[in-house]
Amino acid sequence: MLGIVDSLVSFYSTLIIVYVLMSWFRPTGVFYDVYRVLGQLCEPYIGVFRRIVPPVGSIDFSPFVALLTLQYLIRPILVRLVLQVS
Repeated sequence: MLGIVDSLVSFYSTLIIVYVLMSWFRPTGVFYDVYRVLGQLCEPYIGVFRRIVPPVGSIDFSPFVALLTLQYLIRPILVRLVLQVS
């Protein structure tokens, strides 16, 4: 069970990274469809941090803060919960 939680957090982190990288370019065709799906999956989570972390100039640090929070706050909490249930 612990491996599943860890894999899901890693997978979601990868989705966020791919979404951010794709936002730097103008995706077209199939890539635009992938970008839209990633946006539907990632924006609800990243959007929370966009409301908290203001952009610095034209740089949006909210995805970076979202990833840090996922890795160093949410993942340990999920791991503890899984270990308590086991």
